[in-house]
Amino acid sequence: MDESRFLIIGAYGQLGKALQAKYPKAKAVDRDNFDMTDWEMLSKYDWSGVDVILNAAAYTNVDGAETPEGREAAWKINATGPGYLSKLASEHNITLVHVSSEYVFDGTKSPHTEDEPVTPLGVYAQTKAAGDIAVSITPKYYILRTSWLIGDGPNFVRTMMSLAGKNISPKVVADQVGRLTFTHTLVEAIDNLLQKKADYGIYDISNDGEPANWADITRTIFKELGHDDLTVTDTTTEEYFADKPGVAPRPKQSAMNLSKIKATGLALRDWREDLQQYIKAEQAKPKE
Repeated sequence: MDESRFLIIGAYGQLGKALQAKYPKAKAVDRDNFDMTDWEMLSKYDWSGVDVILNAAAYTNVDGAETPEGREAAWKINATGPGYLSKLASEHNITLVHVSSEYVFDGTKSPHTEDEPVTPLGVYAQTKAAGDIAVSITPKYYILRTSWLIGDGPNFVRTMMSLAGKNISPKVVADQVGRLTFTHTLVEAIDNLLQKKADYGIYDISNDGEPANWADITRTIFKELGHDDLTVTDTTTEEYFADKPGVAPRPKQSAMNLSKIKATGLALRDWREDLQQYIKAEQAKPKE
């Protein structure tokens, strides 16, 4: 495949950066020079040089989506924009790769499978489910539903590493269970589907390994950092957000069945292994 004919949308995010590293010859755009919610702009864009759209753009402020301004932005970016891309992909015979979330499920089943009916809870979740439906209308599409993304940008692991650096013993939610997904794992899954011309459709993707809750993941991070002196106190989602108004509901079960993506020949590493490597890489960075 000719990566110079790839268009990466959402180039500045964690996934966008990882996709650019994988496909350095691809055209990479973000909201400052490419507004995928603007139909007039999109309809005038020259699509003749594009074979694959990699849509890594998303409104991901889960709680912000519960506000009037956030609700509008989330629907535009997560649903309307992908709908436009789906229409253009159909018209120009383009393969559309779209990244979704396990938030499309209410988290009452485990593990989630590709054919589980969507049951979104909050506004963000509803917009992601709507985006999935819009994308699935185009003939050539891959939807990758992922969870708990960790890469080059603000994320849970970096937050907990920062707390450890300040010798803070945190309270962490222990009733949400899932697996981390490192951006390189997601990029490898995308590349695997494209290179092998796998069947179009929805694929669940995260790192492999035994699912864990956020509190236990934090303990793993602290142990890796040599901060066994810090205590992680378990709390429930309800307790954690009790004094925080306007919070979106979270699915309690986020682990996904990975058998479909594995059947394409993709080998998935345990999230603990990649977490170890990620922390080492973060520690090796020069202090700002």
